[in-house]
Parts: sequence; C-alpha cells; structure tokens
Amino acid sequence: MKPLYLQIYESLKQDIISAKYKVGDQIPSEKELSTYYNVSSITVKKALEKLANEGFVYRKRGRGTFVSEIATEDDLLKKDLTRKKPLFGLVLTSFDESFGNDLIASLEEASQDTCFIILKRSLSIPSREDKVIRELLEYGIDGLIIIPAKAEHYSLEILKMVVNKFPLVLIDRSFKRLAVTSISTDNEQAAKMVVNHLFDLGHENIGVLIPKDNDTTAIYDRIKGIVEAFAEKKIIVNREQWCSDIKIPYPTHEDAKKTIETIKNHIMRNQEITALFALEYNIAMLAKTAVEQLNLKVPEDISILCFDSPPRNTWEWNFTHIEQDEQVIGQLALNKLMEMQNGHTVIDDIRVPATLVKGNSTVKNRRGVSNFEK
Repeated sequence: MKPLYLQIYESLKQDIISAKYKVGDQIPSEKELSTYYNVSSITVKKALEKLANEGFVYRKRGRGTFVSEIATEDDLLKKDLTRKKPLFGLVLTSFDESFGNDLIASLEEASQDTCFIILKRSLSIPSREDKVIRELLEYGIDGLIIIPAKAEHYSLEILKMVVNKFPLVLIDRSFKRLAVTSISTDNEQAAKMVVNHLFDLGHENIGVLIPKDNDTTAIYDRIKGIVEAFAEKKIIVNREQWCSDIKIPYPTHEDAKKTIETIKNHIMRNQEITALFALEYNIAMLAKTAVEQLNLKVPEDISILCFDSPPRNTWEWNFTHIEQDEQVIGQLALNKLMEMQNGHTVIDDIRVPATLVKGNSTVKNRRGVSNFEK
C-alpha cells in the first residue's frame, strides 16, 4: 500500500489530467483536503509540495494553490515520467570514527543512481530531533532514515510520520508499540559473543560499563545478551560488578576526568574484576586510562572489550571489539525506503550479524584458575 500522501498526490494529479481542475483553477485548501481525505494537514501539504515540484501546480502565499499552465495531457504525462529522483532525509544522533562514518559512506554509495540524501544530526536531543524532522518535511523529503534520540520516548514528529504512513526506517533502534521498520545490529547475539570470548579466556568476574543515558533498545539488547550468556554457562551474574553511572562517554569532553574517577572507584570497590566490557567504544577509552592510572596494565591485569572501534592497521594497538556491519545496515535501510517509495509497506525488524575482532586488549586470566580449568 502506498503512503497516504502519494495516494492524495495521485488522486489530485488525475483530477488535473482529466481537467476536473483546469489551468488557473484553484485547488481546495489544505484544510478542505485534510477533511475530505480524512488525513493530517502535513500529509496534504506533502502531496501538494510534490505536485508543485513536478510542475502540476503553483502556490501563491496567502491565496492558495493553482493549476499550472501546462498545455496538454501528453505534457502532463511526460512530466510525470521524467520526475526527479526521490529526496530522502538521514538523521543520526552523531557520527565519528567508531560508528557512523561507514554508514554514511554506504548510504552515499548506494544512493548514486537512485536518490538524493540530506544529512542532519540530532545530538541525541529530542527537541533538536523534532526541529530537524520538521525542517526536512517542510523542505519536501520523500522518506526518512533515522537513529532516534531515545528509545521508549519517541518524538511527536516520529509518531506523526508513523500515523500518516510516511516512508520511515529506524536504524539501531526499535519502538515496541509502533509499527515501523527498523534495522540494527543483532546486539543481543553480539554481546553474548563478547562474554563467551571472555569465558573462553577464563574470565568470570566481568565488569560491565554502561552509559548513564542507556534508554535505547541497542543497550537493552546488549544487557540482555550478557545476562543470557551467563545463564547459559550457569554462572551467577554479579551486578555489583556493573557500573551504570558512566555520565560522559566522550574522551575529549572537559568532564571526562570525572568519568575516569568513577571507573577507577568502581575497580577499587571490585578488585576481583579481571575484565571490563564497555558497551560503547568511548567508554572503553576512558576505562583504559582509568586502569593505567591505577598502575595496572591492559590486558595483563584487566582485559577490556567494547562495541565498535575506529579502523586501525595491524601495526597499531587495537581493542578487542564488536564490529557492526554498517555497510549492510546502510544498504538495507535505503532498499527498504525505496520499496516504501514504490508502494510496498511491509513492516520489518531486521537484525544484522556482527563480528568479534580480536585485538591487543584481551588475554587469558592470569589472576587465578577459572571454573572451566578446575
């Protein structure tokens, strides 16, 4: 089923082609069309903008929308056949070397012959996210790919798009109560992969470093994977070894020293910890600094693993980490959006497998014999 705005667009276009509305005639107002089609004004506005962009109508401020002076039906049909590539919006919370850059590169490459993309950032601020979405819709985008700022508390603008069946794809997030397509890493399986790797190395006292703002489905799934990995090995999870008070996950932030102190204090309170699993790369960077400031060594005294890492060559020091397949995620997101643009609106929840990349930050536990070796 096509999005509502496309259905209205095609209905009005047919009215123009069939001369129900002749050259110079005024199209009913947005309010009248909203009532007639029983849709929101934003849906009608989107349909009228598409008609205007393709030359079927023109709009006069304060007066309304009028049929353009196109001579014949053949001209109208020709105009329809030569319409421009769709314009999509891409809204990310942020992007850096560890996650985001490859996703953008993948989307840019995949869009070469199919569409245009406008990139914006929300910085994980809901109000900024709403503003960015409104601006993109007003500009006339045909669909949106977005990493939402929050998980459980989706924005009003996202809710409007779902209600209006506007082409929308979520990345790295999903909404339990909304029917919307989402594409993300299989975070649950990836986290289990990490914990099982540590078990294989003889680590059972594993500290988990969780960002304070952790209300995203990606973090929920990672935590769920950790718990399941312990359960499958019949090992009791000691949540005293977990720290969920990581306020500043960015190593270059002026308050990063406070977070380093938080991690140091956590290690001192839980001296039995032999490995740290950071749920974000930037937390791993701070954890490494914290360990070294305690005159301990990584990985000899404490191993560290994380999600994501900037690309490194084989000669550099690297974290053992989960590598998300950003290229596949980007391609799938664009493919789903193009399908929606063409009228296919099947809702999917797609999980992409990740890879464990072994680096220099993990070794076998040397601080005692593990249960597996007894």
